[in-house]
Amino acid sequence: MLRQIEGSKAVAETVALCRPEVIAAYPISPQTHIVEALSRIVKAGELGSCQYVNVESEFAAMSLSIGASAAGARTYTATSSQGLLFMAEALYNASGLGLPIVMTLANRAIGAPINIWNDHSDAMSQRDSGWIQLFAEDNQEAADLHVVAFRLAESLSLPVMVCIDGFVLTHAMERVDLPEREQVDAFLPPFEPRQVLDPADPVTIGAMVGPEAFTEVRYFMHAKQMRALEEIPRLCGELEAIVGRPVGGLVRGYRTAGAETVVVALGSVLGTLKDVVDERREQGEAVGALAVKCFRPWPLDAVRDALAGARRVIVLEKAMAPGVGGVAGQNVRLALSGRPAEVHEVVAGLGGRPVTKANLRRMLDEPLGRLTFLDLDTELVAEVEAR
Repeated sequence: MLRQIEGSKAVAETVALCRPEVIAAYPISPQTHIVEALSRIVKAGELGSCQYVNVESEFAAMSLSIGASAAGARTYTATSSQGLLFMAEALYNASGLGLPIVMTLANRAIGAPINIWNDHSDAMSQRDSGWIQLFAEDNQEAADLHVVAFRLAESLSLPVMVCIDGFVLTHAMERVDLPEREQVDAFLPPFEPRQVLDPADPVTIGAMVGPEAFTEVRYFMHAKQMRALEEIPRLCGELEAIVGRPVGGLVRGYRTAGAETVVVALGSVLGTLKDVVDERREQGEAVGALAVKCFRPWPLDAVRDALAGARRVIVLEKAMAPGVGGVAGQNVRLALSGRPAEVHEVVAGLGGRPVTKANLRRMLDEPLGRLTFLDLDTELVAEVEAR
């Protein structure tokens, strides 16, 4: 059903269509509207016996999710920024136990200093926690990816994080074609857990593992992530056939055919980037864009194939690793190892700084080094460094 709807509400209503049995809720901007909307849906009785639990912290939200999933319930939660850091220990527990929890991450900068606006620092800080990470470009994709996320998590027995840009998407009013219940039911079967804690048949999960087996435990986590590289395109294709529109995937090129320069990006910045690509194409320049939809597992082969014809690759980063540079750029360089393409990492949009068409045009026109900070206040930097 096509509706003009806030992104957070679109996500909440789509999550409800997936029939979660336990929702762990703790408010932190900018994801709060999602769990608020879900609370109203549960209170109205539209989710049957779903347990909606107000917890006292983000760590408690993930801890409760672990317990609920281990007990055999389809489980959902949401968080953002420092909230993700607060649950970091439990994130590793969820993936290490192979629990199919789905979580929305409304991407927001990490302090200090405190900043509530969007960048990808939170997701990138937990990229190696064992969670699958899917990135939405717009609110249509944000809604659809949650349907995929539940099926993916349950087919692999791995937790999935759906990343949507805080405020830019969560609070934006857009036209979204929400899936119908019959469509979701046709795609997402009832949850059949692989492991269940049952008082009538007591077992222990998460017990201590010594050196003789820990490597194998980590190997199996990696192996399941590698299986996701095949599952994600397959499941997105299945949902596409049901809803009649493109859904996620690993990567998606935009006007990359014949492109000598390709800009790689994640999330909502692709909307602005595509407009600039269109301008340059009209001017006869061979420029394209590549949207990375799945960051973990890293789709190395898909990225390598998509960038096969590029002579210059610009990775637009909304996060950075101090002391090294870009985060996504390191992964792109790995994919292009042995290829002659120049790779430039451009850090932009930190803490919600606007990424405009004007500064994207400058990015394409000006010489770039290995690492560039887009729209950096060089006068302020020089003043501070001179002190």
